[in-house]
Amino acid sequence: MTRRTDELRRRFNMLNGRKKAGEDRLQPTMRNTLRKLSRPTNKNCPTADRWLDLKLNLTHSCAMNNKVLEAAVHLTENITPYCQLNATVPILRLFLDRESDLRPYLRLTRQSIVNLIAALPYEVDHGWSKDIEVVMFLFWLAHAASYRVVASAFGIPKSTVHRVVHKVSRAVLALLKSMVCLPQGEELEEVGAGFARLAGSPAFHVAVGAIDGCHIRIKPPAVNAACYFNRKLFHSVQLQAVCDHRGKFLDICVGFPGSVHDARTLKNSAIYSRQLYPPEGRCILGDGGYPCLTSPITIMTPYREPVASPVEARYNRHHSRARCVIERAFGMLKTRWRSIFFKALEVSPEFTPIVITCFATGDIIDAEMDDDDDDVNEDNSEAREVVCGDTLRNRLAAAVSVPDIYVPALVEHDHV
Repeated sequence: MTRRTDELRRRFNMLNGRKKAGEDRLQPTMRNTLRKLSRPTNKNCPTADRWLDLKLNLTHSCAMNNKVLEAAVHLTENITPYCQLNATVPILRLFLDRESDLRPYLRLTRQSIVNLIAALPYEVDHGWSKDIEVVMFLFWLAHAASYRVVASAFGIPKSTVHRVVHKVSRAVLALLKSMVCLPQGEELEEVGAGFARLAGSPAFHVAVGAIDGCHIRIKPPAVNAACYFNRKLFHSVQLQAVCDHRGKFLDICVGFPGSVHDARTLKNSAIYSRQLYPPEGRCILGDGGYPCLTSPITIMTPYREPVASPVEARYNRHHSRARCVIERAFGMLKTRWRSIFFKALEVSPEFTPIVITCFATGDIIDAEMDDDDDDVNEDNSEAREVVCGDTLRNRLAAAVSVPDIYVPALVEHDHV
C-alpha cells in the first residue's frame, strides 16, 4: 500500500512540475489543482458543486489516500497544454495528413497553402504556429463561417480565432503592393498576346487588361442606407478590378456605395485619376457601363445594340470573348472566398483589408486599394481632357474584319 501511494505521489508531483514535495506542501498543491480542474462548467450544477466541496474538504490524511491521488493524477493527465494541437479535430487531422486533399475544405491545394505560408513575412515565436494560423484563416475565409463555428471546428477559443483572422489578414495585406501590381515592359507584350488569343483576332494585341465591377453584399448601415441600395435590390459596396488575360488581378478599388454607377467609380479611382494604366498605345476592355475613351486612359467598349453593320457585330463578338476573362476571375473569387461574397458584412473599415486579402491571396497562390478617403474624393482642381474613343474603336473594328489570309490573285493586282 505504501509503495502504491508513493508511486501516485511521485506521478502527481511530476505532472505538476515538482521533483520533490513534502507532505506539508502536497495538500495545498492538490487543493489548488482540484479547485482549477474541478470547477464546473455549469455553475448551476448541484452535483458538480457537491463533488467539488467533497474534494476541497478532505483532511491531510485523506489527501494521502490512493483514491484521491488517483483522481488528481487522472485529472492532471487530461489537461491539454496551451497551444497544443488536438489531433482529433477533423480539419487538423486532414491538414496533418500529407496525402489528403484540402480543396473541399480550404478551397486551395496543399501546394498553394504551402506557397502562401512561405510568402507571409511574419514569424511566430509563441502560441500557435504559422501553419495552423493560416489554415484557420483560410477555413474562415472559405466557409463564410462565424468565429464561433470556426472555434468549434478547431477546438480553440473564439477570441483566438478573431485575433488570428485579423493577424493573418494584416500579414497578407503587407504583400499587396508586390502581389497586385501593373505589368511593365516585356510583360505587356505577353498580356497583349494573351488577349489576342482570347479574342481570336490579332487586332486585340493592343489590349492589356479587362475592367469590371461587382457588388459586395453588406448589412444596411444606420446612416445613409439608401446610398448603398444597388440596382440589383440589395445593399452593397462597389468593387472595381482590372485583370490580365489569365485572370490575375492588376488593380483593385473598393469602397463606393452600391448605388454609384460603374463610370463614376472608374473616374474616382486611382487608375483613372492618376492615369496609371494602360500605357500609351494600349487599351483596356470594358463593358457598356463604361465610356469609350482615349484620354485620360484608353478604354474600348462594345458598340451599342442594335449594331449598324456586320463590322460592328464582328467586333462585339471578339471584344466579348476577350473581356469575359474578368467575369471568370470574379466568379472564381466569389466561389473560393465565400466569407466575403456570400454573406452580409458590416460597413466598417475593419472588413476592408479582408476584401483586399482575397485578391492578394489569389495572386500569391497563382504565381490599390483605397484604404483612406483621399483616393475616393473627387478632385476637380485639375481638369482632364476627356477624349471619346469612337474613332479608335472604329479602326479596331476594321482591323478585326480584315481577313488574316489574302487570296494570292488579289494581292498581285492593284485595285482602284
